[in-house]
Amino acid sequence: FNLTAMAAIGGFLFGYDTGVISGAMLPLHRTFNLTAWQEEVVVSSTVLSAFVASLCGGSLNRAFGRRISILFAAAVFTFGSLVLAVAWGYLSLVAGRIVVGIGIGVASLTTPIYLAEVAAPEMRGRLVTINALLVTMGQFIAGMVDGIFDEYFPDEGWRYMLGLAAVPSMIMFFGFMFLPESPRWLAMNGFTKEALHALNTMRDSDEVAYSEFEEILDDLPSNDSDENEENEQGHANEDYGSIQKSKLCGEPSEHHFLSQVSAMLSDAPTRRALCLGCGLMALQQLSGINTVMYYAASIYEMSEFDEMTSVWLSGFTALAQVIGVAFSIYFVERLGRRQLVLTSLAFVTLCLLGLGASFYLARTHSGPITKTLGKCGNQKALVWSGVTTFTYDCAHYDGCGFCGTICTEGNMTGPTDPDVCAPTDEWLYDAAPNPFGWYSVFFMVAYLLAFGIGMGGMPWTINSEIYPLRYRSVAVSFSTATNWIGNLIVSATFLSISSPGALTAYGAFWLYGIIALSGFCWLFVSLPETKGLSLEEIGRLFRRSDDEYTEVDSVEESNLIAKASKAPTLMPMH
Repeated sequence: FNLTAMAAIGGFLFGYDTGVISGAMLPLHRTFNLTAWQEEVVVSSTVLSAFVASLCGGSLNRAFGRRISILFAAAVFTFGSLVLAVAWGYLSLVAGRIVVGIGIGVASLTTPIYLAEVAAPEMRGRLVTINALLVTMGQFIAGMVDGIFDEYFPDEGWRYMLGLAAVPSMIMFFGFMFLPESPRWLAMNGFTKEALHALNTMRDSDEVAYSEFEEILDDLPSNDSDENEENEQGHANEDYGSIQKSKLCGEPSEHHFLSQVSAMLSDAPTRRALCLGCGLMALQQLSGINTVMYYAASIYEMSEFDEMTSVWLSGFTALAQVIGVAFSIYFVERLGRRQLVLTSLAFVTLCLLGLGASFYLARTHSGPITKTLGKCGNQKALVWSGVTTFTYDCAHYDGCGFCGTICTEGNMTGPTDPDVCAPTDEWLYDAAPNPFGWYSVFFMVAYLLAFGIGMGGMPWTINSEIYPLRYRSVAVSFSTATNWIGNLIVSATFLSISSPGALTAYGAFWLYGIIALSGFCWLFVSLPETKGLSLEEIGRLFRRSDDEYTEVDSVEESNLIAKASKAPTLMPMH
């Protein structure tokens, strides 16, 4: 329990940062007078630094282990949160977000690996998915924190929103000071005695621990086994802690990053697993999840809710994903990863199409414009005419507002020419009546619920399982980096592509829906089931008859594949 609780805090940090920026963006916009471009930079700077950190994190994991990597991530995240709490301008805000991103990038890579490597096979999917649950819990708590501080401290509340992330990161740092290293990493690096001892502390009996220990050693390739024997002899008079200290003092790693990547890509089964893992991570992001999480409050403002209502709605909306992921924790070892992913994607597609439709209906039913003045008659448009036909069009044209059925130039206080509006007509700027606003809320909640059931946690669970031990750190760093680059693309472009001059809000969500549908079709034919298999067995699912390997005979492999496909074939007794 202590292992899972401490490691899962990394998921909470990931979720808190994702969720807190949604509600914080509105007061940050007021405080620093941010442009749309600067808002995108504030959001995406964390994502970009997390992407870079996740790429470098594979080498960090390989050289220093999972535990040291998590300690590093916690320390960096704490520092970045404190910088954000005292930010004095746009540049310091971006700097703090970059530092936080480094911590998130390493934690998001390392935490699922650690959980997968310490968990028993029958509990692995559930424990790794708990990490995803903590992500969604972090998003929900962040939403509540945003709402409270925005209501009671509207001017400086954002400092508390961003700075409070330092609390769980410090808990994670001090907690991991007393936790063991991953037994699989220890075995891979020649610390076999320490690996067996770690397993003994984590399993119900010494027999179970020793059986798993033998399977770990058998799965290591012959060159790594020889290396381990040499390492074991070389480490005979040194303990694990002294070796770690020597590494931290600057001894070069024996495994160069580029050589690891080259060897990984040359291994056909790992290459197949990597394509699946990276594709899953890209699909998770490109189906729009962090558009909803980062810009939830902004999306609700697009639906014509006021700022306070938007902040609170964005917080409570995140609760839907918590419920969805909790559902997946219960069913991941019952229904399996594949069924949850495909069910999730099917409903995600429907919800994205419905969310886009709610914005389309909001435009076409917002009320007619019969007269336009000044620049407000036409605007650049890609997927519609650009002619101001509805009050929705006028309200989303910068510098324009309307009274009655007349669209004219103005600002928050009124039209540029006061004589344009009749005394009985209300001046509306940057907002339009929207009878379909609650449709957007419904589809946002349904989307997050559907996403949480499968696509919220399963890509992380599957990626922590499908790679062989010798390439796991580098492969997971690649898949995590893919997740972050997809996150970056979505978060850095949403406000731009959802603008009236590009795809519009409804066009953007329909685009995400098409991507989700395409992903469903691909995974329907490509995604195997890994439920109930050990990590070493899962790696064999990606082998083909023409691959060069000798570890597993063809009868055993055919039965493993049958098990993954839910066929009733039985494993032979050896």
